[in-house]
Amino acid sequence: MRKLGFYISILVCSVLGNSVFAQVAQAESPDGKLRLNVFSENGKALYNVVYEGKTMLDKSPLGLVTNESDFSDHLKFVDSKKDKFSKKYSNEKIKKSAIDYEANTLLVNFTNANQNSIGIEFRLSNNNLAFRYQIAPMKERLSAVVEKEVTGYRFPSQTTTFLSPMMKPMTGFARTAPSYESGYEADAALGKKAEYGYVFPGLFRVGNDGWILLSETGVDSHYVASHLDTTSEKNLYQVAFPNAAENNGFGSTGAAISLPSETPWRTITVGSSLKPIVETTIPFDVVAPLYEPSQKYEFGKSTWSWILWQDESMNEKDQKTFIDLASSLNYQFILIDALWDKNIGKARMKELIDYAKFKNVDVLLWYNSNGAANDAPMGPRNKMSSAIERKKEMKWLKEVGVKGLKVDFFGGDKQETMKLYEDILSDANDFGLAIIFHGATLPRGWEVMFPNYAGSEAVLASEMLYFSEGIRKQEAFFATLHPFIRNTVGSMEFGGTFLNKYLTKSNKDKNQRLTTDAFQLATAVLFQNPIQMFGVMPNNLTDAPKFQLDFMKIVPTLWDDTQFIDGYPGKYSVVARRHQNQWYVAGVNAEKTVKKLKLNLPMMAGQTVKLINDDAKGNSSEKEVKVNAKGDFNVDIQPNGGFVLRN
Repeated sequence: MRKLGFYISILVCSVLGNSVFAQVAQAESPDGKLRLNVFSENGKALYNVVYEGKTMLDKSPLGLVTNESDFSDHLKFVDSKKDKFSKKYSNEKIKKSAIDYEANTLLVNFTNANQNSIGIEFRLSNNNLAFRYQIAPMKERLSAVVEKEVTGYRFPSQTTTFLSPMMKPMTGFARTAPSYESGYEADAALGKKAEYGYVFPGLFRVGNDGWILLSETGVDSHYVASHLDTTSEKNLYQVAFPNAAENNGFGSTGAAISLPSETPWRTITVGSSLKPIVETTIPFDVVAPLYEPSQKYEFGKSTWSWILWQDESMNEKDQKTFIDLASSLNYQFILIDALWDKNIGKARMKELIDYAKFKNVDVLLWYNSNGAANDAPMGPRNKMSSAIERKKEMKWLKEVGVKGLKVDFFGGDKQETMKLYEDILSDANDFGLAIIFHGATLPRGWEVMFPNYAGSEAVLASEMLYFSEGIRKQEAFFATLHPFIRNTVGSMEFGGTFLNKYLTKSNKDKNQRLTTDAFQLATAVLFQNPIQMFGVMPNNLTDAPKFQLDFMKIVPTLWDDTQFIDGYPGKYSVVARRHQNQWYVAGVNAEKTVKKLKLNLPMMAGQTVKLINDDAKGNSSEKEVKVNAKGDFNVDIQPNGGFVLRN
């Protein structure tokens, strides 16, 4: 019998030859739950991902193609090396202020048909896999252009998707797309086509086995920002480079690199529940600051008139009103938006800044990013797009006491545009200016990489609630998605939390808000950004209940911890955040019926806390409630409603 078993095992190895002996390397996360396998088969480099014994990604392609050498085919495994990586760091701008990152590393080296070398560096932390390519000099070449990646993600057949499509280039307002401002479809079929692909991040549900979040991080001027695209194989998604039409057709779709070079990180977060998805810090764990801060930057809350008072409010009188509002709310900032250069001018702007200083409010100013990439007409224009003009302008901004800029209308992911983002941030740091980007791409680790970076829009944000009834009808649906997708990988300057019943200056007649007041207050916690513009209006000082104003005065924008409590993307979401010793738990409901939840809140166990919630008619109120000694708490969330607990 032993001899028979021996011959059977030899037969199996012979029949399965390539499958048995194709695996060339393997690594696990520190807790052993996440496993990576790397393969070399028929000249291809492949990998798969297993979590708690369940396959989350089937064998998926690795590699890239340059103009000098092809690293996607005819690859030969050379060797592999394992190691460990750890670091402790702090960053007040992200979802957790202090992080202890530990990972097991794996470096796998291949050569191609031209005997050029490429390494693939993997880092596995608990629930997270990050990897990037290391490209060596190619014989006499010390420069190359990466033309495409074949990096892919092959999902099990039971997977559904939560994705947002890339916008068609040179469409939308003044041809400023793509700007990461499309909606989402929840639980869509695997392999559903989008003409221009899908933005990062992308969320996938692998049936009952768990969840996967895909994104990228560490993108700067040395590479392009990429996105996801479908392939001819329904289960396979691949990394795709920018569309040639972006930025009015200017700039390469590839990445010009100096050799040796490393690409940005591809990140994969895996969990049997959504908890690791919401709490992941992998976009920040694998990147490092690119320069030292020139000063300590301040972050916080801001008023802005434009969101409801629009262009007509760009005058001294209205801006003083919003400075007074910021002062009344103890907000750190006012954002003075587009057209200030024409309607107020620099001389009177200095007087306005002095008035704000007297009121203990700092000023942020809006700028158009444009030079030649699109047709956005609002000014100031042509001040951020060239180094000479930019530095002259920033010198003036520092002299008059401006603290930061909101730079708008980028519309592209080409390397040329990544360089513009980096140049604006770097120059701004020289002059002590914080930077927020609107009409922009997804931030990819920038909170750590750029000390003066203060957030990005890159979402279907509050302005579309003003302009579109269709978006107002979907406000709750999208709000239940953001904590699991867009906002979990980077800061999200949403610009909302409206206390007006109607999204107009007059607070009547049109643009009726379809979500409750408690929903709006909950989003101030659900949506995270170091500087958040809030939609509180001057009339709210008299027409909003005191408890709502009190909440908007104290709610932080900087958090020391973030925890997933409950939820399902597109249906409801409950998240807890801590600022210093105070916890906030916030939830919203996008379903058409009341959501009755039993929550476990150990951070509030045995405490008497304040609850803001809605009644059956959608009216919001605040009261004190008790969380039991086990941390259990029952709450009902009304349709299009929300709640907030705070201790």
